[in-house]
Amino acid sequence: MTGIEARMVHLEEAFGDPWDADNPAGFAAAVSADEREETEPAAEAVLDEFRLSAEFVPRALGGRLDRVDHMIELMRSVYRRDPALGLARTSQLLASVRVWTAGSPEQCGEAARLLLNNRRIACAFHEPAHGSDIAGDELAAGRSGSGLLLRGRKETIADLDLADALVILARTDPADDPPSHSQLFLPADLLAPGHVRRLPRFRSVGMRGVRLEGMEVTGLPVPDAVLLGAPGTGTETASRAFQMTQLALPAMHTALLDTALRVTVRHTRQRRLYGREAAAIPMVRTTLAEAFTDLLICEALSRASARALHLFPVFGSVYAPAVAYLVAGVLTGAVQRLSTVMGSEFYRRDGEHAVFQKIARDVRPVGFGHITRDACLSALLPQLPGLLGRAGRDPAPASVALFTAEAELPEPDLPGLRLIAHGREPLTGSLDTVLDDVPSAARSLVEHHVRSFAALCESGAALRPQELLITAEVPVRELAARYTVALATGACLGVQRTASGDFLARSEWLVAALTRLVGVERVTPANLPLAVEDALIEELMDRFDRNLSFGLSARPYA
Repeated sequence: MTGIEARMVHLEEAFGDPWDADNPAGFAAAVSADEREETEPAAEAVLDEFRLSAEFVPRALGGRLDRVDHMIELMRSVYRRDPALGLARTSQLLASVRVWTAGSPEQCGEAARLLLNNRRIACAFHEPAHGSDIAGDELAAGRSGSGLLLRGRKETIADLDLADALVILARTDPADDPPSHSQLFLPADLLAPGHVRRLPRFRSVGMRGVRLEGMEVTGLPVPDAVLLGAPGTGTETASRAFQMTQLALPAMHTALLDTALRVTVRHTRQRRLYGREAAAIPMVRTTLAEAFTDLLICEALSRASARALHLFPVFGSVYAPAVAYLVAGVLTGAVQRLSTVMGSEFYRRDGEHAVFQKIARDVRPVGFGHITRDACLSALLPQLPGLLGRAGRDPAPASVALFTAEAELPEPDLPGLRLIAHGREPLTGSLDTVLDDVPSAARSLVEHHVRSFAALCESGAALRPQELLITAEVPVRELAARYTVALATGACLGVQRTASGDFLARSEWLVAALTRLVGVERVTPANLPLAVEDALIEELMDRFDRNLSFGLSARPYA
């Protein structure tokens, strides 16, 4: 058993059986805490004892972070039990990755020391008035003698009251050009009460346990030493750091669909309708099979993209918004469809299935909380000509390490990530040769996706610069959405091609995945073939009975 496998088993065992009503870290406790708009203290204690924040600290600084895909998979153990607990703890990643990207050795050392000692670092970036446009943020850090003077507001900061330090984006130049913002790594003891007023808690419908608070700053003096990187580089540094967090957070959220699907299977196998298990009703079987497929698609794209941060970091600016866009849409749609199967149980806030209504609320922010899906398409648009045009005809060589768990990966180079990618990346690059080695049952579907991507390349190569702005017309934005489908197609083909002897090596799940991907942007997606649906249901029920993950790893759960 490897180090990451042992840690995942340890964390699952420490949390215990989520279905045990008396488990203080189980589903019932999470729902009860959600009603109080907090996270369960017993579950928080499990994470503190596990020293979860060490998973966000690079090994070179004494932590455990060496692979992004491993960190994501471990965090799914947290998110599957209580998404609010997962998101609150992942705010440490949102903050610290900005330090690892631009901080001095002293700043990186201090951030590592805090996290390795279970202390908190809060991330103060977004301002609701400006949405995902961080360059529009108004908190200002003007020159004052030998230091800076902070003025303005940040309204949605997770766990501000628990933070020992903050990473803040502030305007250091009144001009609107890119070098107008800087990042600050600010010890919390510099937040002098006379200059900082805490704002009322920002309450939400989903993720109610996450304490979102704010602060209003009036003339707070801070030294130049709090600057992260050179002045004016804040937006550029944030864009690099986003490539990890924008990818990792939606990938962690796939655990919400795992739990929603698990609750639905449990409910439909317990309930009898028309003289048989509800799970045997054709409409129910179809919905379960589709949700299972959707989960595998999301994890195929997010796992390959996470590994690409190590192997092909030049394409991080492509994979991150693609994962955030496609995974958020697929997850929310799948949970919505499962709610129709749950029926009246979907609304219950008590009983053994009450966690479903919490999941249904908590999954919504994945599409807009960290960054909106529209903003993801806006990030992809200016890159499309370079990805789809002539410069992209020679793809980066595909690597089995994108798809196989055993592969060795280099450590991620966050400061070296680029903001704009050019050339064909390996996931869509593999579509040119994949027809040479696909299962016969999936061949017609693969041919459809290959033709669709070829048409996309023609359309993308003809785009003009003025069409790629944030004001882009809907048909142009749809090209970016179609590109995310092509990436997911390449990821699913890679998983099936490199799987060895298990369910993922079979053609049935690939046929299901490619069928679902054909319908991602359609109002009425195609139905799965009956034999394919049967194979999916058999695998789903087997994993349920053996208490295995429904994702790619199929790992044991507590």
